[in-house]
Amino acid sequence: MDEPIYLDHNATAPILPEVADAIREASLRFVGNSGSQHQAGRLARRALEEARERIGELLGARLGGQKPDRVFFTSGGTEANNLALFGLLGSEAVDATEAGRLVISAIEHPSIAEPARRLETFGWQVDRVGVDRNGVILLDELEDVLRPETCLVSLMLANNETGVLQPIAEAAALCAERGVLLHTDAAQVVGKLPVDFAGWNLAMLSSAAHKFHGPCGIGVLVVRDDVAIRPTTFGGHQQSDIRPGTEPIALAIGMRTALECWHQEAESRRSRIAEMRDQLEKALLGELATAVVIGQGAERLPNTANIAFIGFDRQALVMALDLAGVACSTGSACASGSSEPSPTLVAMGLEKDVIGGSIRLSLGATTTKADIEESIRRILPVLHR
Repeated sequence: MDEPIYLDHNATAPILPEVADAIREASLRFVGNSGSQHQAGRLARRALEEARERIGELLGARLGGQKPDRVFFTSGGTEANNLALFGLLGSEAVDATEAGRLVISAIEHPSIAEPARRLETFGWQVDRVGVDRNGVILLDELEDVLRPETCLVSLMLANNETGVLQPIAEAAALCAERGVLLHTDAAQVVGKLPVDFAGWNLAMLSSAAHKFHGPCGIGVLVVRDDVAIRPTTFGGHQQSDIRPGTEPIALAIGMRTALECWHQEAESRRSRIAEMRDQLEKALLGELATAVVIGQGAERLPNTANIAFIGFDRQALVMALDLAGVACSTGSACASGSSEPSPTLVAMGLEKDVIGGSIRLSLGATTTKADIEESIRRILPVLHR
């Protein structure tokens, strides 16, 4: 069989060789626990804090002064999102008179949508903002649901299925006018497009290294200096008692390295990937008149193509493409294997045959033009069959 082609970077982007090298070197070099007081521990602590500071800098956090923004390492994007919600709002049942309101969108990742449902069982009121047919959050609707008792708004920066970018800066301005904190799940944007945590006036931001060619097992939650959150796990005093547990120094260095690799070639990488994405879409739509690019009327991530092949079954198509040597998906990897229609596409008001035939093709820094040309050569016969 020919070498498989990987077009599922939104699920996990393959680690870059230089990132793997940095992790290996750090694993061998920094042998001490960063919480230890001996020399090996102090060296490890210095390396960890340098990685933390550089990651925060590249995400646009304010790290100087007496009250800097904070960067907490987590095990990934899911934990970062859970810490943002439960750390601010609480992880135990509350008296209904004390519970406030949380606002999310109808297209949030499961790591936001499911904690929100959990908070509802604790007595919190959850307002869900709708989207238009391109999958863009309705700012008028957001403005309407903001109340004096709204404690937090959590909106993703870009949708993991469609790649559609959300108007986070505008949403943050609305929230600021009402004195409401805004958290954004930026997992699909960091390492693909510039992010400006402080400039956008965000309260919290989540990210995961494996989405931009870093290692699995590490993410960050960036928290503004004036936002107080509580721990959701206990058993140590690391990271200001907010996220206890020994920090993974090698993974933190790997995350920093992956982010720096993007930063060094940000614009060239973006334009190259967008060009390949457009080439792929044009070739597939040119061969199948009923195919539709979902979210094409909105600004999207440069690497993501969600294409509906009307009349096809999305799961059967993904399996057939896998057999043909092209790895893609039907949407979020966290909902992999589900026969239920995508909540994101349902919220967009798309027709059943569009939703039923939708697959996601996502590219990355390791994707080549030859990969795209070969993908087209493999995909077209599958569609014709």
